[in-house]
Amino acid sequence: MRLVVFLVLITLFSCNTGVKKPASAPASVAQTAPQIVPAQYDSAGNLVKVQKTDEAWKSLLSSEAYHVLREKGTERAFTGALWNNHEKGTFICSACALPLFRSETKFDSGTGWPSFWKPMTADCIAELTDRSYGMVRTEVECARCGGHQGHVFDDGPPPTGLRYCINSVSLRFIAD
Repeated sequence: MRLVVFLVLITLFSCNTGVKKPASAPASVAQTAPQIVPAQYDSAGNLVKVQKTDEAWKSLLSSEAYHVLREKGTERAFTGALWNNHEKGTFICSACALPLFRSETKFDSGTGWPSFWKPMTADCIAELTDRSYGMVRTEVECARCGGHQGHVFDDGPPPTGLRYCINSVSLRFIAD
């Protein structure tokens, strides 16, 4: 009985004491309840960018999210949390919470990654030429923080014919 009382007291007094989380689980946007951070624009109408040092990104993101978002990695097909998500809602950048895609534009591409036929707005996604691995592809980044999302291909469904093939770890989902 004394052991149970002792363990209860330790639990009560150790909560909210400022103890840091272990390095394997950094505090991050990806570990908190997702909230949309709307786009902000400067006086010239340009999207205000988020810029952080590598050290800051490493402290905010899990190691997998850092690898994909900052080092342009890719998660394995059919392993991400969102590839089979069929709920209604908004998909946001997991690094900066910019709204990127709506569930109404998500479709099952059979690839094992979340796929969309259109981003939420024309200025939320940046497209770059990717010449890695002996291929020429169009890379998709979050326009606000530059986080790698995935690639866009021209084999998607109507009405756009596009397939934005996105890493689950690059996104957070907010249900309607």
